[in-house]
Amino acid sequence: MTEMCAEGGRLYANALRTGRIARADLEAAPCLMEFALLYPDPDDADLLRPVPASVALAQRLNPIEREIAERRRMSVDLTEALQPFMDLSTQVTGSTHSITVLEGGERINAALNLATAQCRTEMLTVQPSNRLTERQLLQGLERDRPMTERGVKIRTLYQHTARYNPEKLAYVAQLSNGKVEYRTIDELVERLIICDESVAFIPTRDDQQVALELRHPGLIRYLIKVFEFMWNRAVPLTAGAPYETAPDGITDIQHSIAKLLVEGHVDEAIARRLGMNVRTCRAHIAKLAAALGSGSRAQLGFLIAQSGILDGDHGPSGGEGPA
Repeated sequence: MTEMCAEGGRLYANALRTGRIARADLEAAPCLMEFALLYPDPDDADLLRPVPASVALAQRLNPIEREIAERRRMSVDLTEALQPFMDLSTQVTGSTHSITVLEGGERINAALNLATAQCRTEMLTVQPSNRLTERQLLQGLERDRPMTERGVKIRTLYQHTARYNPEKLAYVAQLSNGKVEYRTIDELVERLIICDESVAFIPTRDDQQVALELRHPGLIRYLIKVFEFMWNRAVPLTAGAPYETAPDGITDIQHSIAKLLVEGHVDEAIARRLGMNVRTCRAHIAKLAAALGSGSRAQLGFLIAQSGILDGDHGPSGGEGPA
């Protein structure tokens, strides 16, 4: 206990002035006894005398000081026990095996700026579609343009909906040279940035305010394989719109939506996965329902499963532009 009750403070101050206090008055201020601020009057059992504040403070501090001294001795002993292994630990694990949690946009951007400044060969990025602010656009250009100027190759994956995003297209136009490649694919799960096969960044929260900085070679090799898997199935941005209607009359994007509907995803989740707004997603669902003759959402799932439109490969996943 480190705080005195208000009534206790008043009674203790009065006891110090008068030299005593009635025992009956303590009912309203039990904290005085908990602080050991009073002792019995040797001449009157109904009275108590105040312990001087300096004495009371010393009595309270002594055990705390002893505990602090003991903790200090323990810290010294632990340091002496582990110090011989500190250098060895650094040699074995090293910074290349670290997983660092980055919290807050400022810290995340600082780590990204450092990694891209040190990048010498290639940067791989996965960027799910979203609306870029002017500030974000400038930040990206300030980070990426110096890399391309010193010969770093950049490969970036967007969703197909980026083809209809003016901010993304403006960004791409600023970096159109032989060192930068852009491809699009129907569905991306989350952001990913890899520099020189040595460091990777992934978010851990939807608000993008917490990220992991990965320097474990095994993890980075795995993430590169994931990137290459998606890259090989993506369509170059320079190839024009990849959207086609399959022989069954269903567009590629509607095949992607149908697959997610059957898996049980709601409209908002489907829109997020495919990089479109919910209104556009629902427009595609309505077209899909009309094509299959569905009268309800429940019936649509059944008809998708029965129609066989998800069987086989429909080629590169694409979709129509925003409705």
